[in-house]
Amino acid sequence: MAADLFEGFEARWIDGPDGRAFARIGGPEGAPPLLLLHGFPQTHACWHRIAPALSRNRRVVCLDLKGYGWSQAPAGDAGHAAYAKRTLACEVVAIMEGLGHVRFAVAGHDRGARVGYRLALDEPGRVERLALLDILPTLVQWQRLETAPDRFSHWRFLASPEAEAEIGRDPIAYYEELLRTWSGAGTLDPFEPRALHLYRQSWNEPSRIHAACEDYRAGATLDRQADADDLAAGRTIACPALILTGDRYLDQSVETALDAWRRTFAPGATGTVIPSGHFLAEENPDATLAALEAFFAV
Repeated sequence: MAADLFEGFEARWIDGPDGRAFARIGGPEGAPPLLLLHGFPQTHACWHRIAPALSRNRRVVCLDLKGYGWSQAPAGDAGHAAYAKRTLACEVVAIMEGLGHVRFAVAGHDRGARVGYRLALDEPGRVERLALLDILPTLVQWQRLETAPDRFSHWRFLASPEAEAEIGRDPIAYYEELLRTWSGAGTLDPFEPRALHLYRQSWNEPSRIHAACEDYRAGATLDRQADADDLAAGRTIACPALILTGDRYLDQSVETALDAWRRTFAPGATGTVIPSGHFLAEENPDATLAALEAFFAV
């Protein structure tokens, strides 16, 4: 079923620093490498509508992040360091090096975008170009949550101690409601049934429910502090950055996502708004692909 979504891609298990990782890899060997990182609550399957086209001229790696999809989902630690974006970024570097890629381009959506920008800040020599899909910097997101706690309430809920037990009562219902709420259509219609099947496999597994919660707990603590430290030190993303934003998910009434990135970590960023809910690559693959193709073709 998954192979049908990525015709011509190979399935690969890669030994990472904290267990095995799963990826689908396609495109000419020796072509410029492009890493695609999915978000919550999805897997590498979220790229199925655009990865084949991107692989025509690139070596595309669609990776399941640690704790998601078919990659290892180890237990978190008391300080949430195992799922901090700094930790995940280091693991991504090791995985890509294992595939023979020392320097590469990155496109990330949601949580994957948070790994991507942390990687670009911590390891500026690794990332050639960076595309971030539908996120604000973690620090900015938490600042907004403090002024409007009812917005994006899943951030607080998933970081809470009781999240696993609450989700575990009916995980499929919980995650499907998130997809409906965050999609522009307000339904599951934008999602290919085979991709939904893969998402559900991951959602129904207790270790992966725990991993997703640890992801958000790290976001509330270590990730937020890392952003604050970098902002205070004046660190910015050195490579070209593209900010793609849907027009129906993020609150841009006070400040656009592009402006938020320009005043914090990506002063030279370019960007565009895609008519879409949160899931750009699945809801509007044509516009998302066109923007990514233009950016990575330079």
